[in-house]
Amino acid sequence: MSTAEASYVFQKVIKDKSPMVVDSNGLYMTIEDPKTGENKVVLDAMTGAAVGSLPHKDEEIIEAMCDAAKKSTYTFGLYISNYAAEELGKFICDKSDGAFASALFTGSGSESNENAMKIVKQYHLERGDKKRFRFISRKQSYHGFTIGALSLGDGIRKRDYVDILLTDEQSPKVSQMYPYRHMKEGETPEEYGQRLVDELEQCFIDHDPETIAGVFMETVGGSSFGTCVPVPGYLDGCKKVCEKYGALFVLDEVMCGLGRCGAYHAWQKFMTTGGPDLQTVGKTIGSGFVTLAGVLISPKVKNVIAAGSGATPGAQTYHSHDFNCRVGLAVQKKIDRDNLVENSEKMGQYLSSQLKEKLADSPVVGEIRGADYKTNVLQMV
Repeated sequence: MSTAEASYVFQKVIKDKSPMVVDSNGLYMTIEDPKTGENKVVLDAMTGAAVGSLPHKDEEIIEAMCDAAKKSTYTFGLYISNYAAEELGKFICDKSDGAFASALFTGSGSESNENAMKIVKQYHLERGDKKRFRFISRKQSYHGFTIGALSLGDGIRKRDYVDILLTDEQSPKVSQMYPYRHMKEGETPEEYGQRLVDELEQCFIDHDPETIAGVFMETVGGSSFGTCVPVPGYLDGCKKVCEKYGALFVLDEVMCGLGRCGAYHAWQKFMTTGGPDLQTVGKTIGSGFVTLAGVLISPKVKNVIAAGSGATPGAQTYHSHDFNCRVGLAVQKKIDRDNLVENSEKMGQYLSSQLKEKLADSPVVGEIRGADYKTNVLQMV
């Protein structure tokens, strides 16, 4: 078989067929070897890109999907809406301690961060502030694989595309939260956090504070940087710098949010001054049953736009899709009803204690870190 004939799906492996998932049940998948045709049942420890919050083929969600298929109608968000999107938006905002007033639902985390960038820009334009075009983000971060989101990120995944991305002047980078490697001898966690906050403020000053539109960061580092929990005061300090200079503070919780860190929104464990101006979510919102993600908008941002143009300048075809939002709402309601957020904290603490006990004397493990369910990193030395 020629390369062109090997697979009709253009994804990671181009010249050969990938292993094929032919069935699943709970925590397990049945995978077919593309060369031999033999099946093997494996434990699905990650649900791909860390998407799952419920088991494969959860019977309750399958029933909800069947019901949604009967009741859903396609709506184009630029002109009309649907009750499923309204209900899902309210459900998520109601769990934010007043931090968010509305939501935009998208198809992926990358889309969410792209839309968040546009909302940040629109916020400033509505206020007559046309000079702001820069987005500060962190080294070793990941915000998605579309052009804008890839520009916000850092690392090997963007290396070959730098000539079509935002420049370092348009998206300057500051240090990642990484106490294990970067906290100085004798420095307390609070002092380390303040040093990073000071670095962020210096980045504002170096790039003209009046041109900074927003700051993007993952509340807890995700796929390109193993689960580093922010030290006390760090996120609050970053938010304060943004407020001082008129920029928006945006937290990316696509991977770490909606219950993964022992609180519904991860920042609720690490901030004392309220939430961010915008927050992106994804993955666990639909648990892989549907392609669903979103942007959560604070009253501050919503009110400025409502008092100005009163509208968003555009929409994508599947924004706030009726079927996806119905299924996403069913997923979130089950997580809430079954106390799975609290359970993630309990299980995370258990996993952490067991790892620390079993690997306490390991010569190759320098640190075990994480945030409850995301306790998944062994820092190798």
